[in-house]
Amino acid sequence: MAYDEVLAERVRERLGDETAVAEKRMFGGLSFLSQGRLVVAVSGDDLLVRVGPERVRDALARSGARPAVMGSRTMRGWVRAAGETLDDAALGHWITTALTYTATLPAE
Repeated sequence: MAYDEVLAERVRERLGDETAVAEKRMFGGLSFLSQGRLVVAVSGDDLLVRVGPERVRDALARSGARPAVMGSRTMRGWVRAAGETLDDAALGHWITTALTYTATLPAE
C-alpha cells in the first residue's frame, strides 16, 4: 500500500524538533519513531496514532477517528485518524497525544 507523501512531510515537519526521530517502512506505510518508540505511521491517506490502551475510547470520540485494524486484528492502543480530517490543529493534536503516551514507555 502506498502512503500519502504530503501527509508524511507534514508529520516530518511536526516532529522536526524531536530528538532521535527515525523513519521506517512498516504497516504498509511510513512509520515515525522517537527515541526508539513507534509514535505514528502514515498508512494510505490516514494516520495511525499510538494513544495507549487507556486512551482509545476518548480518542475514538474525535472526528475522523476509528479503530486501527491490521488484517483481522484491532491494534491495541492505536487509532486510525482519517486523512481528510487532518488539518493542522488535528494533526498537531494526534502527534502530541502520541508523543505524550510514548514518552511514558521504556526506550526500545
